[in-house]
Amino acid sequence: MKGKQTSKDTDSFYHLAQATEGEQFCRGTACFVARHLDPDRWLAAVPREQRTYCLGNCFSAPASSSDTDRPRIKSLSREPIVLGPIIGGPICSVSASTARGGYAALDQALGLSQVELVKAVELSELRGRGGAGFPTGKKWRAVAEQKGAEKFVVANADEGDPGAYIDRFLLEDDPHRLIEAMAIAGYAVGAAKGYIYLRKEYPRARMALEQALSEARREGFLGERIVHRDFFFDVELVVGRGSYVCGEETALLNSIEGQRPEVRLRPPYPSESGLFGKPTLINNVETLANIPWIVRHGGEAFQRLGFSNSRGSKVLSLNSLFRAPGLYEVDFGITIRQIVEDLGGGLRNETLKGLIIGGPLAGIIPPHLFDTPLGFNELARIGASVGHGGVIAFDEHTSIAELVHHVFEFGAFESCGKCTPCRLGSRRIEQLFHQILEAGQAPTCEKSKPMEIVSVLAMTSLCGLGTGLAEFAQSALRHYAEELESCFT
Repeated sequence: MKGKQTSKDTDSFYHLAQATEGEQFCRGTACFVARHLDPDRWLAAVPREQRTYCLGNCFSAPASSSDTDRPRIKSLSREPIVLGPIIGGPICSVSASTARGGYAALDQALGLSQVELVKAVELSELRGRGGAGFPTGKKWRAVAEQKGAEKFVVANADEGDPGAYIDRFLLEDDPHRLIEAMAIAGYAVGAAKGYIYLRKEYPRARMALEQALSEARREGFLGERIVHRDFFFDVELVVGRGSYVCGEETALLNSIEGQRPEVRLRPPYPSESGLFGKPTLINNVETLANIPWIVRHGGEAFQRLGFSNSRGSKVLSLNSLFRAPGLYEVDFGITIRQIVEDLGGGLRNETLKGLIIGGPLAGIIPPHLFDTPLGFNELARIGASVGHGGVIAFDEHTSIAELVHHVFEFGAFESCGKCTPCRLGSRRIEQLFHQILEAGQAPTCEKSKPMEIVSVLAMTSLCGLGTGLAEFAQSALRHYAEELESCFT
């Protein structure tokens, strides 16, 4: 791997830099809100020396690394795109992939011009599925139009949002789909090398990808003269070492380079100066999983699916408090109420108090807003977001003060520390709510501080960690003001 050698200072940044032995217990948000289901397992996750904030087992939370359960995986979209072709068990072989049409889109793409491919992605109106919802075609065009002989494609598989486990099972069950999509992207933007940045907490996904990459090279889908065309593209797998902020694309690039994975100032954007200073296309796993379908059916066909300005389908991951947790591929436009009642079957035992979609660094959706349709603009209007697609329900076992403390403890621990508002502000709100939980209310001198800090987080943070914390806090204060009022009076 190119780049600077990893220093001891860089090693100290990561939570899992050293080999992790023994069973790990998750302390992520999906496990936090389900702690009453297995108090002993939750208590095992509490020690502060080493924290694991998501294992991708949110469907069986509170979770452990020893869990072997698999979630239900079901496509309910009228035109299945992402989950529909998944059949069979994990660690899919290249023969099983090609038998159901894998790599056919790559062959088709190499018969098109690069301009035609980029145009198809633009016409599709596909938006990023990793959190920000940025138009994918704009990213592709920005990289394709850059001059220079060396460019890169990076697949962001650092699925760190507690409550999301979509990419985990796409990688375990259909790793060749990602490889095919990356090769298509490489051809479209003029890149010869790709990187998959995978979080360490997904060992089965690592095994699946290592096997798939080896098979793809052997069968001529990576390397020289891919599918007998004059096109070279190869992919390197990089495994992270435990850091939520590496899900932010510029911190991820620093991590691949062996540098301290702090967020970079922008501009320049990665499309201009990304990995090793070269033009770089960065998409998350689910975003790329849509590309083979778009190539086969056309951008216009994809654009006809969906709702409002949210095109195609979206995979959602429901947490363990639902009666029917699991992965569901749905059409945009389905209401939050339908997700809760029809997909999830409601909650197991208790009354639903609220929902976080794409969180925990996202707005809370209270029950009176459950008739809101699932869509990028529609959720933004109520102070929430589609985000990555993790759906975390919480019930009466979790107070809003406890939830705020938990989310800000997570944010403070995972902050890269580069910007002062996030580094100090998140820690201060965590400490304040710790005092509230201990004493029942905030100290008199601190009662006006939370909103001041939240405003600064929203306006001046360098990345989505700080702004997401602000979004979460603002929605908590807006929708649960009565419950929080007693803490500040």
